[in-house]
Amino acid sequence: MKRAITLGAIGLFVAFFLMYGCNKRNKFVDLNEGVKAQWKQVESQYQRRLDLIPNIVATVKGQANFEKETLEGIVAARAKATQITVDPTKLDENSMAKFKQAQGEISSALGRLLMITENYPELKANQAFSDLRVELEGCENRISVERMKYNESVKVFNASIKKIPASLFAWGYKDAAYFEAEAGAEKAPKVEF
Repeated sequence: MKRAITLGAIGLFVAFFLMYGCNKRNKFVDLNEGVKAQWKQVESQYQRRLDLIPNIVATVKGQANFEKETLEGIVAARAKATQITVDPTKLDENSMAKFKQAQGEISSALGRLLMITENYPELKANQAFSDLRVELEGCENRISVERMKYNESVKVFNASIKKIPASLFAWGYKDAAYFEAEAGAEKAPKVEF
């Protein structure tokens, strides 16, 4: 009788442990898919920005024949950025660095364009350009929000595969890479007129 009770208790413990393990593995799958889905949202917002840039460039070219180099820099940066993609199954530091570099070049070129609007008030007065500028600023805000959500989903996923006892069932999963700011981003940009 004692042997049956002991075997029953061990069997119950093993069954509970296996059910717990299955539950945790399923949770890891959900969290990992959440990270991938959130990364797609980040890419979607970057794509939105890339789609908007030709409209901005066309409007500016239609209204002004100066600062050609800046506008061409935006087009070149956009073309380069469209060639860089990140495979959501390989969210490693190297992939993120390449993606951030391409997007950084666009941000830099767009920064120069926005500075032109400060130096040339007649561009600012153009309603179509102003509308597109507001739209671009909205894109930047959306990108920022999606990057924040992505990093939050990475935090939840990375923590879940490290916590004990769930980490016993996290084989095959590794940390997802955070989206980090570029070096020097903590310094305020210097704007001179």
